[in-house]
This record gives sequence, structure tokens and C-alpha cells, in this order.
Amino acid sequence: MKKLVLFGAIIALGLTNVNAQEKGKIRVGLDLGYSGGSGGGGVLVNIEPKYNISDNMNVGLRLGAAAFARSLEGNGAEVDLDVATNGNYLATFDYYFNNGNSSLAPYLGAGLGIYSLAKANFSSAGTSATVRAENEFGGMVRGGVEIGKFRLGVEYNIVPKTDLDAGVSSKNSYLGVSLGFYVGGGKWKK
Repeated sequence: MKKLVLFGAIIALGLTNVNAQEKGKIRVGLDLGYSGGSGGGGVLVNIEPKYNISDNMNVGLRLGAAAFARSLEGNGAEVDLDVATNGNYLATFDYYFNNGNSSLAPYLGAGLGIYSLAKANFSSAGTSATVRAENEFGGMVRGGVEIGKFRLGVEYNIVPKTDLDAGVSSKNSYLGVSLGFYVGGGKWKK
């Protein structure tokens, strides 16, 4: 019942006629959600300070983390892997498809930056090895909708494969689905 009441409150807030993004203002978003790698699902969390360069565009710096299972490709042998984690530090840009008179704002965005891949252990055909922590340059594309100060988004993070010991490589790209909110960015207008 509590979830139903919370969902109803979010929808009611979202249906009010507001514009919460004003040119020249700063806002900070927090997103929590699901991350799915090639080997299974996990969680993600992002915090993203942004600067509104216009009423329908902003630039930001996303600081995020994701944990999920990665699949490995090897020389035909079956490979097991622990859960992988990564941090990401991306410069971002979002464009909003709204006229400024509605609280409903669909958006598309992209980001470029560094993904820090954490250490993990794997085993294959009786041998085991450790994946060293390393940094990879990657990108992200995303889209979604903001309703009032709430945000629902889908993103795909494009991170190069990592070559590991024993002729094995790991896929690092992943899909994320998140729900979040932001503070700041301008006054709520009716």
C-alpha cells in the first residue's frame, strides 16, 4: 500500500504544470537503478551536477558506480567470474524536447569520459587469475523523461573489452535503467 501511495504522489507532482530548468542555474541529480552487463544484472548509482546552458540544454559531470556480472570470452573453455564493479567519470550533455510550459520533458543525452574497472577473480579449466584494476575511455548514450523534479532514464554505457590473462577477455559495456530526482535548476513555475 505504501508503494502505491508513493507512486500516486509522484504522478500527482509530475502532472502539475511546472518548468524546473532555467538558463544559468545549477542542479544536481541523483539516480538509482538496475545495471545489466553481458553476464547478468546488478545496481547502479549516479550523482550528476549540471549547469543549464539554456532552458532545454545542460552540461554536467556524472560521477557513477555500477556493479554487475560480466561475461568472459576465452579460447573455448568455460569461464567463471565474480561480480564486476566500475566507477565512471563522464562529461555529459542533455537536450530536452519541451516547450518550457510543461512538467513533462523527454530528453536525449550523451557522455564521454573514463571508466575505472575494478579488480575481479576468474577461473577457467582449473586455472585462476586476477583482473587488475584499469581505466578505459568510453561513452554513454541515454534517453528518458523528466516529470517535475523526477527522472526516468535508460542508458547504454559503451566500454571497450578488457584483455585478461590466459587469452580471456571481458565485455564491459552495460545497460542501465534508473529512477532519480534532482534539486536546484530553477524555480517551480505554474
